[in-house]
Amino acid sequence: MRYALLVQGAPYSSQASHSALRFAAALLARGHHLACVFFYHDGVYNAARLAAPPQDEPHLLDAWRRLSEEHGTQLQVCIAAALRRGLLDEREASRHGKSGHSVEPPFELTGLGQLIDLGLGVDRLVTFAP
Repeated sequence: MRYALLVQGAPYSSQASHSALRFAAALLARGHHLACVFFYHDGVYNAARLAAPPQDEPHLLDAWRRLSEEHGTQLQVCIAAALRRGLLDEREASRHGKSGHSVEPPFELTGLGQLIDLGLGVDRLVTFAP
């Protein structure tokens, strides 16, 4: 089966991100395909490249990167939710006159239209929210 995940919770203030990662690992271990993870609402904080959690906590940003690299899973971030929270890629930082960026590949800023297309292109869209 082809799956996609919708993550709406911030990485360290709710269990949503960690649960989504564990679910992703379980479905991949069973031979399913994870096409994409879409980050929305506070879930966009999962893409913040400057996150530096304590060493005794899981580094969720790195875990999402590994997932993308090892399985070809797309990591899409809602651009409107990200910009509201100060998360910009290089292009958006330049467009808005900001001196730095906080989102980089494999995370990609996209619109809600991609979420709709995603839902239509997979067998299951599973949501993880706080």
